[in-house]
Amino acid sequence: MSIRLRLTAWYSGILAVMLLALSAAIYGFVYFNTYGDIKDRLKNQASQIVLQPVTYLDGSSNIFVGGNLEGQNLFAQMYIYDIDKIIPNNNMKTFNLRFNVPEQETIVSQQGFVRESYDGNPFLIYQRPVDIPGYDGNPAAVLQMAAYTGEQDRLMLRLKNILIVGSFATLIAAFTFGLFLARKAMSPIGKVIEAANGIQTGTDLSSRIVYDGPQDEIGRLIQTVNSMLGRMEGFYTELEDSYATQRRFVSDASHELRTPLTTIRGNIDLLQKIWEMNPDESRMSEAEIRQLSMESVKDIADESKRMSRLVSDMLSLARADTGRTFEIEPVALEPMMTEVARRASFLPRQADWSVGDLSQLNGKYILGNKDYLQQMMFIFIDNAFKYTPAGEVTLDAVFYQNQVGIRIADTGIGMDKDEVPHIFDRFYRADESRGITEGIGLGLSIAKWIIDEHGGSVEVVTRQGEGTTFVIWLPLLFAPPLE
Repeated sequence: MSIRLRLTAWYSGILAVMLLALSAAIYGFVYFNTYGDIKDRLKNQASQIVLQPVTYLDGSSNIFVGGNLEGQNLFAQMYIYDIDKIIPNNNMKTFNLRFNVPEQETIVSQQGFVRESYDGNPFLIYQRPVDIPGYDGNPAAVLQMAAYTGEQDRLMLRLKNILIVGSFATLIAAFTFGLFLARKAMSPIGKVIEAANGIQTGTDLSSRIVYDGPQDEIGRLIQTVNSMLGRMEGFYTELEDSYATQRRFVSDASHELRTPLTTIRGNIDLLQKIWEMNPDESRMSEAEIRQLSMESVKDIADESKRMSRLVSDMLSLARADTGRTFEIEPVALEPMMTEVARRASFLPRQADWSVGDLSQLNGKYILGNKDYLQQMMFIFIDNAFKYTPAGEVTLDAVFYQNQVGIRIADTGIGMDKDEVPHIFDRFYRADESRGITEGIGLGLSIAKWIIDEHGGSVEVVTRQGEGTTFVIWLPLLFAPPLE
């Protein structure tokens, strides 16, 4: 059974009980008020009737009825047991009526109101015993005072029918409208179910439940479901992006690994073929074989170093993806940057290496990891040397508010502005530089991760054919440690 049907049944049951109680109360109130007046009139009239013995002058005796049996619209008779005599009033005579008389022995126990029907006519009869003062055979008579209740009975019957029919009609109408209102009130939940089924059978999390009703329990439920769908859509989008990045990462890594492996395999096959040949079959001299072998070994060594760098960079990025951090401590900027400038002068390069005034970094500290900061600096410097076949690469520092900016500028080939948003993506290199300069496109991704872990940012200014400038902004430590 559905919820709306159960709710309708419960409310209809409660309404039925309330209608039954109300109908019973109305019927009882009308009943007691209708018949109560008749009963009071009968009792008052009957209380005025008494029997008294009478002795006449001739010595004979008789029984005298004191009081008036002729009440308005009342029927009355008195039956005297000893003389078996009935004294009716005029109404009884007119309609030729005679009530059933109880036995003398039972009249005391049967006194009160009784209902009788004579010739199809209903009567409410009040009967009571009547005593004769000084008479030993009391009760001597029974007085029966009655009123015709046909109109009252018909009124009560009509009232009962009206209450029964009205209650059933009200109950049916309430059930029908209750079911309609319950269906209308529960219809938003049906939309929630449809949305949930749509999500279960598909992958579209962008659908939302349209609801323009009041912010009641159902409204808050739909708002919560829509909010949950929004969060799920965000999580799903992030997950899809993560999967896409992972697939691209695996694809690019496989591509980058395939090239050195192919080179190594080819050189090994060449060496194996050369050294397995008999001296008589070889057309090469020993010097030529030695020279060819040295070149193959050099190629294998170079590709091995390349694979080592690739694996090392991938390991660094894997650590970044798992959320692993490094230990940080106050780092003095001037000694670190001086060491970086000195070691950078020994890197393979064709451009001139120029270092600005680093003395302004004296006494300045940042909170970080010295090894990772140096690795990040060398990535940018080495990148500048690679893309500057002729010209100059400079290193200096600037300050802005509470940050220090390490500026690395070159006069190399530069980049197009559309490429700037992608240079920190993994395995990304500008199309014009692919295959021209060595590298696997992971360095800047590692550098960006190190900058983010230090709470810094990087600014890129570039123009194609004119060079590129990177400014690494790092927050200064205003409470340097005691030395």
